[in-house]
Amino acid sequence: MPTPPPTPDPAPAPLPGTAPESVPEAAPQPAPTDLNEIERGLSRLTYLAGRARHHEHLKSVSGLPLDRAAVAILRRLAGNGGEAPRPGALAVRLSVEASHVARQLRHLEEHGYVVRVPDPDDRRAQRVRLTDAGQAAIDRVREVSRRSVEEALADWSPEELREFATLFRRLVDDFTTRSEKSADARPSA
Repeated sequence: MPTPPPTPDPAPAPLPGTAPESVPEAAPQPAPTDLNEIERGLSRLTYLAGRARHHEHLKSVSGLPLDRAAVAILRRLAGNGGEAPRPGALAVRLSVEASHVARQLRHLEEHGYVVRVPDPDDRRAQRVRLTDAGQAAIDRVREVSRRSVEEALADWSPEELREFATLFRRLVDDFTTRSEKSADARPSA
């Protein structure tokens, strides 16, 4: 007579207060090599663009006596499509303290790059607008930056530049969208 197959041992009874047969969560999968390379490249590019030496070159070639924070403010104002933000909103967009922006705005105002205008929605508040001199200054900074990019990418074909510009614009748009969603999801104080 053949021997019956062995019966499996019963599963151990769950301990009191635990869920029976919980399925362990899958371990997170490592990021694909491409994503690691993109992250490394973006980190390195951010580092290179933010270095003091890069800013000193920009300052020297453009002939503008502006520090990095002032240039960041001018870039933000120029990129607002003509909108004149309140100083506090500008600080939030730049992720810096309002007092830091206030000091920079005083400096920029003293040099004629920005002007404060009354807020039409609240006469007690002010908004900040670029002057013609401020627009000319940021145009010079952008031209120096554009020439640096042109020199760095001199060996790229027109097709490579076009494809990169399309993909890079998409990357920036996707990061911007994600950043805005994250900011909207944060509880307000």
